[in-house]
Amino acid sequence: MIEQPTLATERLVLRPFTLADAEAVQRLAGAEEIADTTLNIPHPYADGLAEAWIESHVDAFRDRERVALAIADSNAVLVGAISLRLDLGHRRAELGYWIGLPFWGRGYATEAAVAMVGYGFEELGLNRIFAHHLARNPASGRVLEKAGFVHEGLHRAHVLKNGRFEDLQSFAVLRAD
Repeated sequence: MIEQPTLATERLVLRPFTLADAEAVQRLAGAEEIADTTLNIPHPYADGLAEAWIESHVDAFRDRERVALAIADSNAVLVGAISLRLDLGHRRAELGYWIGLPFWGRGYATEAAVAMVGYGFEELGLNRIFAHHLARNPASGRVLEKAGFVHEGLHRAHVLKNGRFEDLQSFAVLRAD
């Protein structure tokens, strides 16, 4: 079996999810504030979704489609998630992340993003890592800028969320950066 990575930073451990994380994922990701600012997290967060999502990680990693890791603090408390959705044919990936509301404002997203970008470039041989965020969530843009991403543009009315069109900000970082 191919082992998913574990990455360590100064304050965090990015590690594979286990089914033991499911309750915390449902509670943290299921918060209305998280679902409101992400495209793929539902609210309410139904029972069984966290388990199904976690169980999908091994196959997605084996098939080289996605690397999804838990973000845990120095006390091994789950604080969020981070992922790279891979397109290895073009040596690029899309970075995605969420941090549970009780852990906002501590720099965890930036610290995890820097580690994941390093992994993408050094271990996966990527050339480009990009990310998007809803324009009404500028905090996510600040995370990306602090992690070395460059703002590439605004996609007006690019996604439909909760029945309304939303603008999307686009960022990327290149290996050469």
